[in-house]
Parts: sequence; structure tokens; C-alpha cells
Amino acid sequence: MITEERNAYVIELCKNLIQHQSYSGQEKDVMNYIRQVFEQLGYDKVYCDDFGNVIGEIRGNYPGPNLLFDGHVDTVPVDQEKWDIDPFSGEVTQNKIYGRGASDMKGAVSAMISSASYFAKDLDKNFAGNLYVACGVHEECFEGVASRKISQLIKPDYVVIGESTNLNVNRGQRGRAEIVIETFGKRSHSSNPEKGLNAVYQMTDIIQKIKQSENKKHDVLGLGLLELTDIKSSPYPGASVVPDYCRVTYDRRLLVGETKESVLRPIQEAINQLHCAKDNIKISYALGSEVCYTGEVIKEERFFPGWIIDDNDPFVQGVINGLREIGIHSNIGHYSFCTNGSHYAGEAGIKTIGFGPSYEALAHIDNEYIEIDQLHGAMKGYYSIMKSVLQLNIKVDQS
Repeated sequence: MITEERNAYVIELCKNLIQHQSYSGQEKDVMNYIRQVFEQLGYDKVYCDDFGNVIGEIRGNYPGPNLLFDGHVDTVPVDQEKWDIDPFSGEVTQNKIYGRGASDMKGAVSAMISSASYFAKDLDKNFAGNLYVACGVHEECFEGVASRKISQLIKPDYVVIGESTNLNVNRGQRGRAEIVIETFGKRSHSSNPEKGLNAVYQMTDIIQKIKQSENKKHDVLGLGLLELTDIKSSPYPGASVVPDYCRVTYDRRLLVGETKESVLRPIQEAINQLHCAKDNIKISYALGSEVCYTGEVIKEERFFPGWIIDDNDPFVQGVINGLREIGIHSNIGHYSFCTNGSHYAGEAGIKTIGFGPSYEALAHIDNEYIEIDQLHGAMKGYYSIMKSVLQLNIKVDQS
């Protein structure tokens, strides 16, 4: 399936995607361009949901599973003064494509879109099942939430997340939650602190108690960390005033099977051991609200589950064996960060793996880039995965 023409096309597609600036909530231009690309490449149907996710569909000639390739096209912002090149140029130099989103993850999206088109053309659609490429919104601030619309629409049986893996196969990740603890006191003049109730003092006791707690551990995914990331008090600035309010935020890395209730329970139990008025303390999950470019609002608690699929699952092994046949000797690993897999695998229970070009460490950095060899490797790899999943099923159907 690899030709010079196809290799050149995916480079140009990646460059073009980079040239469409697409911060979270501002993806309209790049999504309009992607819709045109789907149509030009002969996709059977193009969907756009309420949140603005754009999905291309190619239907096989035989019944079979729905195979979804998932990528997001929103990016984090840039500080242009820290870049040596124009972050939206897609400049190519020394076998690398530079620009915001090159690695995270417009390179992967380019490879997905291209590979699905080539696979369908080479086989004249003689495969069992349907191919979908989803280009998602708002992943950077809301992992998996916008993806709910995608899975509701197409009901995938298998999902491939295109986040960077260095062409290895990831079969899991820790999830993520933002936990908020608030303490409520009584304001007074700082010259008469006994007439008030200092909310910060209450909070410092809670912080120290939580710090003594042990982190849970998963054999593969590691520690379910709980780390303090932010603290605020009110009034601020507090000139001569005892603060009557304090709020802290914890980042909690979630392990497989943890629920909203099970995560908060040990925190509440630790606080219960303190000699303080429980009515003055509130524990909750941070509530996020983001406006999509369509005008729709995504609003949800920041709780994104962890997930894992067994190494020996036929989906994982089929993918690994198929990749080895084309010379990609992938290791099995897991993501260190959160992805849309939090919905597909963590919430919906869909068999999910990660396979993508480039390296985790290149996400969000200044002078972000993707190596062209990685981009071409991803295109070959996605083609192989399509073959492993969909051609395997056609053999079963015809037997």
C-alpha cells in the first residue's frame, strides 16, 4: 500500500491540518477542511454531531464489526515568542514537520484518514465491517466527554486511539479526576482572630491528614496518585482579615475499576478523623464547562476513568501480529496520560488500544514536531490494523 505518492500526500495533509489553528473550542475551520478531505477521498458518509466532532465512514461489502480510529484535532495554545518557527506553518526540515498539533495529534489524524481511504480502495471495499475515522473536539480539557457523542452515533466494536505511542501498542491508561475540597470559616479582623474561624487553618489540617494516606497501586498502571495542585483563600488579598473560605484542588490519577464514590470515600474518612466541624467542609469533583464551536456547551464533572485490556486479548494479539508482519515490532505498554479511551474503554467497555506516531514527551511543547518516518510508520500500521480486524472477519463469514 505504500507508494511515494501516498507518502507525499500524508505529509501534505498533516501540514494542512497544522496550518488550520484549532485551539479547544475553535476547531471550526479545521473541521470544515477535514469534511472536504473525507469527501475528496471518497468516504461513503461524513457526520458532524452537536459538539462538532466530524466522523468519516467507509462501509465494507460484507457485514462485520465497526472499527473506529479516534483522534482529536483541538490543541493547546502557543506562546509564539518561545517558538523558533511559525507554529502554524507546518514547516518541514530535517525529516520533521513542525507546528502546534504535529505530534498531538494531527499527524496521527492525517495517517488515519489516509490509511482508511487507501485500504478501502486497494480492497475495493471487500472487507467485513465498517471503518470510521473520528476527528474530535475538546479532548485537551475534557478527555472522553465529547467522544460520548461519537460512540452513541456509530456504536464501535473496536477502537484505536491515535495518541502517541512511538508505534507501540498501548492497552490501558490511568484515568484522571479533579477533586475539590472547600472549608468554610468566619471572617474577622486579624487583630481579633479569636472572633473568627480561619478556613486556611482548617484546610492545612486536612492537607496534612490526606498526605499521610497511602496511594493505591495497580500491577501494570502503577500508583493512583493524589497530588495537591492548587490552593486559594478568600478574601484575597486578605489585608488584616481572617479568611472565611479556602479551596484546594487535587489531581487524582485513577486506577481500573475506581468509581466516583470509591475515590472520595478514603478522603472523607481521613477528614472524619479530625476534630473539626464537618458542616464546614465540602468535598466534590471539579465541574468543567466548555463552549464548542457549534455553540453547544459541554458540562461535566472532571472524572475520567482508567482502563486496561488484557495482553492476551485476541484484539491486542491480532494487532501485534499484524504489525510484526509488516516489520513494525511493537512493544505492549500503556499511556502515562489520559486519553479519549477514558470513555470508550473506561465508561463504555469497548475494546480499545492505543497506537500512534511520535512520542508522549513531544505533546504541548514549544517547537512541537513529528518525525516523517513516524508519520509514515503510523500510516502503514493503521492499514495493518484494518487488515487484521476486518479481513479476519471476512474469512470467518465466508467459511
